Amino acid sequence: MEGDFIKINKWLLPLGWLYGCVVQMRNYLFEMGILKSESFSTPVISVGNITVGGTGKTPHIEYLIRLLEKSAKVAVLSRGYKRTSKGFLIADEHSTAQDIGDEPYQMKQKFPDITIAVEKKRAKGIKLLLQKDPKLDVILLDDAFQHRYVKPGINILLVDYHRLIIYDKMLPAGRMREPLSGKNRADIIIVTKCPKSLTPMEYRVITKAMDLFPYQELYFSTLSYGKLTPLFKEAANAQLAQKAGNLTDLKDQNCLLLTGIASPQQMIEDLKPHAASLHPLTFPDHHSFNPQDIERINAEFNNLQGPKCIVTTEKDAARIKHTQGLSEAVKSSLFVLPLEIEFMLEQTDKFNQKIINYVRKNSRNSILVKRKDDHKPKNSHHSGDRPRTISFRNN
Repeated sequence: MEGDFIKINKWLLPLGWLYGCVVQMRNYLFEMGILKSESFSTPVISVGNITVGGTGKTPHIEYLIRLLEKSAKVAVLSRGYKRTSKGFLIADEHSTAQDIGDEPYQMKQKFPDITIAVEKKRAKGIKLLLQKDPKLDVILLDDAFQHRYVKPGINILLVDYHRLIIYDKMLPAGRMREPLSGKNRADIIIVTKCPKSLTPMEYRVITKAMDLFPYQELYFSTLSYGKLTPLFKEAANAQLAQKAGNLTDLKDQNCLLLTGIASPQQMIEDLKPHAASLHPLTFPDHHSFNPQDIERINAEFNNLQGPKCIVTTEKDAARIKHTQGLSEAVKSSLFVLPLEIEFMLEQTDKFNQKIINYVRKNSRNSILVKRKDDHKPKNSHHSGDRPRTISFRNN
């Protein structure tokens, strides 16, 4: 497993050691109380990582939104990576990916009734959110595991299966942003982007190697895919748009997979069996598409023979939607594939209940009222179950 996914630059290990010392000193200052972490009476759930590159933060935040949105007043606070605006900003229907960042924009498009805010200083952002809406039941912090000025009620650490932190090294030799001991701050650790074919032996090996404390819970999640939808509905090829929907509808298509995400490996592997042929065109994470990139996309798509389409992620669609220069052929055949997550090992209910209990216990504004069917035995506990919601009653 290590040899398949981890590439370490051994020449840079001394620099990684020095960088690790600096990070450890910072963590020590927080542990000693010299640098202060602020707690809040409103429930705060942090989702983040300790590596450079994507671990699936946005799909996991969206999972939490779906779990809680119908029952609690939810807000999401992100730093809004690569946004052009400054300071605290609450997204509205006029916000663009340039204003708030591609990931907050994606979430606002999918959950228009949820408060989505951006602010680099998370403690300040939480205070401003609560000033504007004191009745918030829970605040979800996006990419804040290392932002230690806030002490969340639940700290969730995401670890990419394709780059397990137990085999990685510190920057710049590897991709670790802090030493492995940083995982000890997590209440929940989720190994993300697992292949659905993961064997029981691999589960046991990873569980043992993670070497967690008794207070920590380990979960495994895998990618799940929603319905293919045209990005440019007005320009979409009517015949292709009518046919597209599930991944199985790509079986006769030569597919150009356009991604600007940090870790597309699992997505590539998942889509390969469904298309006649798959041609990955990958860019760096949060990549801003320039005119040369657009020309390359047009050319790559034009070079495909036979029935063809182009598929991209919601995150990339947020950035590419307003670019100029895409050919009409690309626009008519460009589809967005939503990413969701599923818990493995029948862990869905356990995870859901952990989150529900925390919000129920700590929300100042609401109390939990169990739905009538919560007491009925469930017929299915497979990892594909949608997250169950909870019902709140205002005090």
